[in-house]
Amino acid sequence: MLTLNVIKENTEHVIAGLEKKHFEGARQAIEQVLAIDKQRREAQQKMDATKAESNQLSKQIGGLMKDGKREEAEQIKLKVGELKADEKTLKEAMETAEQQLTTLLCQIPNTPYDEVPEGKTAENNRVVKSNLRECTPEDTVGNWNTNPELKVKNPLPHWELAKKYNLIDFDLGVKITGAGFPVYIGKGARLQRALINFFLDEAREAGYTEIMPPTVVNAASGYGTGQLPDKEGQMYHAEVDDFYLIPTAEVPVTNIYRDVILDEQQLPIKNCAYTECFRREAGSYGKDVRGLNRLHEFSKVEIVRIDKPEHSRESHKEMLAHVEGLLKKLELPYRILLLCGGDQSFTSAICYDFEVYSEAQERWLEVSSVSNFDTYQANRLKCRYRHAEDKKIELCHTLNGSALALPRIVAALLENNQTPEGIRIPKALIPYCGFEIID
Repeated sequence: MLTLNVIKENTEHVIAGLEKKHFEGARQAIEQVLAIDKQRREAQQKMDATKAESNQLSKQIGGLMKDGKREEAEQIKLKVGELKADEKTLKEAMETAEQQLTTLLCQIPNTPYDEVPEGKTAENNRVVKSNLRECTPEDTVGNWNTNPELKVKNPLPHWELAKKYNLIDFDLGVKITGAGFPVYIGKGARLQRALINFFLDEAREAGYTEIMPPTVVNAASGYGTGQLPDKEGQMYHAEVDDFYLIPTAEVPVTNIYRDVILDEQQLPIKNCAYTECFRREAGSYGKDVRGLNRLHEFSKVEIVRIDKPEHSRESHKEMLAHVEGLLKKLELPYRILLLCGGDQSFTSAICYDFEVYSEAQERWLEVSSVSNFDTYQANRLKCRYRHAEDKKIELCHTLNGSALALPRIVAALLENNQTPEGIRIPKALIPYCGFEIID
């Protein structure tokens, strides 16, 4: 969540940032934060003054009793009792204000960096890079008209290819669980495992430490990274134990550093993790949910960084280059989008999406989001670091990205590499798959 210092010291800038994110009632929310904080501080000051007066009077009682001034001592005792009652009332008022403040701050999204473009929907996202052509500052999703030429006539969509080559059984998944839980078979399962190992090996070579975290987390972890309360309805909830199935490995991996003070020399921390991910995807329908396009359970490799504020932008660039390198090795047509304010997530300060082109569907599919959250998550997590020289303690920056999510990568690989002889496997994946073609 946003820090009070940032809100108080840069009020108008914060309001402008929230308005860029199209957060309704931005000014009213920030004014309410400042008003509640004022109430809290006033209650704190009165409580401190009352406590000081009570302590000062209490010190007089013993001396008065010793001097035989019992009546005067009793009067002071009554006064001290009144002050302690006032102190209790003020403490309750202060705690109530603190709770109201925390609740309100949790409902306010992160503010975007200045370079985040204006815009309300995905159509306004800026296309900053593609392996199809050079991009200009005017390129947006709304006016982008460069797509790769189809390699085959009448290409089949991946759900038909999966059935033709017996790679994925969507109906069997419905029988076992429900829609959005496919069953991978034979070379389809081997392709999944190959991609997971390929992504993990690439991350390890880039200096990331592999983590195998739980795929079920407590509410504190969901709160720490901002999924709760913002996305509570999108997460599967095991109500008896109050556990949540993770929507991404970002949640458990980032929460490793909840309530931790790191040494400056430890930063940047670079972790990666493969997990299954679970999302209810409530409200999704139509072509967006066909085949592998939008699942309730899917595999993903996530990269996570914890860094110093002055180095986090460099870390973000390195993460973007890493994800782009994966797509190059998979030989897929891709484009990179800088998300506009209105299309950014609740917690991110800046986010780039990677999309690959699906030949049979003739549409772009998102396969990764790489975000810098600035101090927003760290403030909720209480993830901090200690400066080496002056020992000052400061909030870290957190970053994460998909590297990569498998379903749409598999969809694009199947559709874009179909030939009359079968589905060609990219060169980089062959050692992992153990086969060159699916036939």
